[in-house]
Amino acid sequence: MTHAPQATALYERHEGYIPRVAAIHDLCGYGKCSLGVAIPVLSAAGCDVCPVPTGLFSSHTAFPGWYMHDTTDILADYLAAWQGIGVELDAVYSGFLGAPEQVDIIKQVWDTYPDALRVVDPVMADHGKVYPTYTTELVAAMGTLADGADILTPNLTEAAIILGREWEGADVDGETVRSIMGALRERGAKNVVLKGIEHGDGLIHNYVWGDSVDFTETTNAKLPYMLHGTGDVFASTLLAAVMAGRDLACATAFAADFTADAMVVSAKQPDFEARGVSFEPLLGKVTALLG
Repeated sequence: MTHAPQATALYERHEGYIPRVAAIHDLCGYGKCSLGVAIPVLSAAGCDVCPVPTGLFSSHTAFPGWYMHDTTDILADYLAAWQGIGVELDAVYSGFLGAPEQVDIIKQVWDTYPDALRVVDPVMADHGKVYPTYTTELVAAMGTLADGADILTPNLTEAAIILGREWEGADVDGETVRSIMGALRERGAKNVVLKGIEHGDGLIHNYVWGDSVDFTETTNAKLPYMLHGTGDVFASTLLAAVMAGRDLACATAFAADFTADAMVVSAKQPDFEARGVSFEPLLGKVTALLG
């Protein structure tokens, strides 16, 4: 790992204060991802997690026969009720969305809480393919969230979609990485974390670059299997580190290491490749960020 020579924290944590984070994700009954990851991880970092469920799933979509309930119709009243009781937020963290209208709802939350940190994990695609619940309209709308993000955490497929570029696979060179991240910053993303890059060297590379941090790379060994939900674990632990007062370079390195460690733990579980990331035994590492 190479640390950036200049990096500033995006959130100043005050001793004794518990920050509130709105987690705008789906809720999945089986197969660990989205709110099932964000709530325990951010709670371990001493955050008050306020969930906003964008959809209800029986399981993640890698399982056959999954059921989804779109919650779009309830969200306006749900969030209006928060305003009615004076809820304050320190960060707004969005992930998987169920309908294009939910993008407008997130932007309304941004307007309601202008001082809250805006964290966008544009969960919509991987390995060159868009997730099955995403329509053309939803994909286009999701891309507009990149314009106002304080932290944007796409994988290569999602970055290509946002920029209207062709997906070139996971193995791209450093010049392409800089070009993609630079283009996302030009669109308005203040800080970009580009995940899951391969250079054919047996490593997984993650890059961070933005207003608060110089171009920085982290590396971890590539494991011989893939797991559903690793992106949610990565983004949630990254935000946990940020809310604990770490700069974005340190937060990216922490998230990459935590995700890799959780994948190792997962491989010891039955049916691990379908079930998802077993991160629970490692939550003490998140809590240790507060030390």
